[in-house]
Amino acid sequence: MPRGMGTGRGRGRRRRVMSFLQPCLLFLLRRGEAHGYSLLNGLDEFGFDLEQLDPSLIYRALRDMEDKGWVVSRWGEESQGPQRRVYQILPDGEERLMDWINDLRKTRDEIDRLLLAYEQHVNRTD
Repeated sequence: MPRGMGTGRGRGRRRRVMSFLQPCLLFLLRRGEAHGYSLLNGLDEFGFDLEQLDPSLIYRALRDMEDKGWVVSRWGEESQGPQRRVYQILPDGEERLMDWINDLRKTRDEIDRLLLAYEQHVNRTD
């Protein structure tokens, strides 16, 4: 196995999760403001295994994005139960999301080209 290509466990996996988590959260917030628990539940749309995903990662990502000025939070005004922080995307978060989307499109194209070249090579050698 090439160096740096682990089994998907440990810090490398966590870093990849965080790298994909932030644009997913920003997209969910683009749909409308939400609290952390509802954002967590929305991540299944993007293939996250909610049983394996540590909820603290969501809150860490939200705090990090708030520190960067991509989202803002406030205490919700729900009348029942404990108060929850409600998050909303900011213009800088919208801009960062678009940067991520453009980068993901470029990466997808590069992956598609690699897969095509590989498949053509394999078919020639069979």
